[in-house]
Amino acid sequence: MTFDPDAVDVVAFDSYGTIVDVTTVEEPLADYVDDPAALASLWRERSLTYAMVGNAIDEYHAFFDLIEHALEYALAARGVDLSAEEKADLLQTYHDLDVFDDVHEGLDRLRAGGYDCYVVSNGNREMLDSLIDFADLGDRIERTFSADDVERFKPEPAIYRHAAAEIGAPVENVAFAAAGWWDVPGAVTAGMQGVWVNRQETRWGPYETEPDLTVSTFTELADELGV
Repeated sequence: MTFDPDAVDVVAFDSYGTIVDVTTVEEPLADYVDDPAALASLWRERSLTYAMVGNAIDEYHAFFDLIEHALEYALAARGVDLSAEEKADLLQTYHDLDVFDDVHEGLDRLRAGGYDCYVVSNGNREMLDSLIDFADLGDRIERTFSADDVERFKPEPAIYRHAAAEIGAPVENVAFAAAGWWDVPGAVTAGMQGVWVNRQETRWGPYETEPDLTVSTFTELADELGV
């Protein structure tokens, strides 16, 4: 499907890696390891793997719990032994992640152009509440939808369809924007228009399901919607 801006009534966004920068965790990790980027990547990938395996075996735990388990795994895999307090400090970083520079301007333009904006995230409710507060999104985001709502993680279609139903918009009239290559196919499969926010200028796939639109920033998405 080709992106159809005229069909878009509302815009929904992923959170982690799309609105806020998960590589923020590299700074505190640098106090403990020589290669914080590698450990941060392993931590992130393991947490997503836990979520997808949970979907497959019908086992659900709040995403923050998966992040905690993934940190334990990543530290052990790298031979890093930290105290409970040090681990807690690292986990706290997920409540204070840096916001990408284009987010506020992009959301402001979309809202000024008449688009209500939402978040659809694997993050549990507490994580999303802290994200909205720390990222100063309270006046920019209408509502957040969590995997907790359906006890299924993205990219399963259930959470995207749940969000559209709660918003009260036909699923095909929702544009969903995410930086995760695995997230966009979930939205497309659910019936949304999938927008890949290619923040790191990487290649797509090869993967059978293609994004309907690729942008690098929220402001570029606003350009595509003519606002």
